[in-house]
Amino acid sequence: MNQLNPELTSVRRWIIFFDVVKIVFIATIVVGIVRFFIAQPFLVSGDSMVPTFYPNDYLVIDELTYERHLPQYGDVVVFHYPLDPSIYFIKRIIGLPGDTVVVTNGNVFVRSGKGIQRLLTEPYVNPGVAKEQFGTTTLGVDEYFVLGDNRNSSFDSRVWGPVPRRYIVGRAFVRIYPFTHETLYRAAVGATSTPVVPPTLSTGR
Repeated sequence: MNQLNPELTSVRRWIIFFDVVKIVFIATIVVGIVRFFIAQPFLVSGDSMVPTFYPNDYLVIDELTYERHLPQYGDVVVFHYPLDPSIYFIKRIIGLPGDTVVVTNGNVFVRSGKGIQRLLTEPYVNPGVAKEQFGTTTLGVDEYFVLGDNRNSSFDSRVWGPVPRRYIVGRAFVRIYPFTHETLYRAAVGATSTPVVPPTLSTGR
């Protein structure tokens, strides 16, 4: 009987080993599915989204939400840079398809497809933004106008134009680092808006 104990012990070790391998294999598949189809991690580079996000903030991007509904005003999205899709950008959605967006004297006006024009009050914008003149952009049926929250240091739709829907990867879902600033973004933090008489619009890009 004593001679069987080492054999039984060896069998148990192999059973445990294969169980561990199976768990690791399944976990790898699950993580892979989550990574490529549901959520992706991204590291923020640059200060175009200060004070909302800072350089080296580590974010998880929700890729599933936009399978159920379209992007909304105020969503912070990660997307492929339209002029070089190998590069990822992070910005905030200001204009939706069909909107006309006007940036003048530091103010942002959005005219919806219904003809109602609103002046945005944006609590997320970095204080002390310099006054600027951009002009007018009317968006196509699948285009989005995006701006950085740090308007003085953002390379965005004012420079290279709208973002096509197919380039949007997902929205910022949770900041997991730094640990002292962990934040879950359940819904868009949009601007408040007030109906206004349309200003004189310049011919823009």
